[in-house]
Amino acid sequence: MRARLALFLLVSVLSLVASAAASAYPWPVKPFDAQHPIRANFGDPRTRFWNTMLTDGLNGPGMFQFHNGIDIAAPEGTPVYPVVSGTARLIDEAAVSVRAKDGRTFQYFHIIPTVINGDRVLARRSVIGYVMRAADHVHLTEIRHRRVWNPLARGGISPYRDRTVPVLESIQIRPLLSLLPLEPANVCGTVSLVAIAYDTPPLPVPGAFAGFPISPALVRWSLARVDGSIYVPGIPVADFRMTLPVTRNFWNVYARGSYQNAPRFSNRQYFMAGRFLYNLTGHLDTRFYPNGVYEAAVRVSDMRGNSSGAGLRFTIANDLAGGNGCAPQAPSSSP
Repeated sequence: MRARLALFLLVSVLSLVASAAASAYPWPVKPFDAQHPIRANFGDPRTRFWNTMLTDGLNGPGMFQFHNGIDIAAPEGTPVYPVVSGTARLIDEAAVSVRAKDGRTFQYFHIIPTVINGDRVLARRSVIGYVMRAADHVHLTEIRHRRVWNPLARGGISPYRDRTVPVLESIQIRPLLSLLPLEPANVCGTVSLVAIAYDTPPLPVPGAFAGFPISPALVRWSLARVDGSIYVPGIPVADFRMTLPVTRNFWNVYARGSYQNAPRFSNRQYFMAGRFLYNLTGHLDTRFYPNGVYEAAVRVSDMRGNSSGAGLRFTIANDLAGGNGCAPQAPSSSP
């Protein structure tokens, strides 16, 4: 009986392993079973500011979205293949989608299509297009049950290894509606807490995007008083490990001051590294917190569990004489 049970458990485990392996898929460019450089991550900020950088660009209006796939570096003319067999359709003159029998849909952007609607295409065998001139990458989006899915998640693109560690650059306290940090020694009024963080691509990226950052997959934070009282118990601010937040929450996840790699302000594009700031709090009214020393702790992680963290200690010093929690400003003397 025990031998039968052991055999049953072994078969069950092997079936699960085989099922997980079967759900993984190859890279869309050759060699299929080798990892390629990724120059943009799932969840990276996508910013298009209407105003110039020198006016109110960072605070101004624009188009703001989460990157809904991964950008795989590849030179112009590289053949692109479907990662899963299925039925092809043209999204537009530079993009193709392939729907698999299991209901998943994969989209390939920045390519010159070689297929027409209804073509049956085979993974690893059918060329569905070629990387466009000046694109230098193919964008891959995976859709499961009408929701975009991170292609780097377990069961997604394979092989994928990552030994780089995301960097938490700093934690800042800001006055409301300001991009300038406050000194942490004497905090009052309504403020926001912001973390500046980034990750490094696991493989070097060639070309104009060499050395540019990508976003971590997970940003978590906690807030506690140094005497031990916990106010925020460790919650995610940004979590791109499986799917994406809704677009309207962009500025709840990212903080003002964020912009993408090679950002556009008005009609000008700047080929410079992006800056990723994460909005730990929207409006933190210090009047709801007892005066004392607090610590905001942040931890950033990637898709393979590499992580780093840090904390910022600050002192809340409310003055009840001030209506907003800060000491009243002394009236200026007239000359």
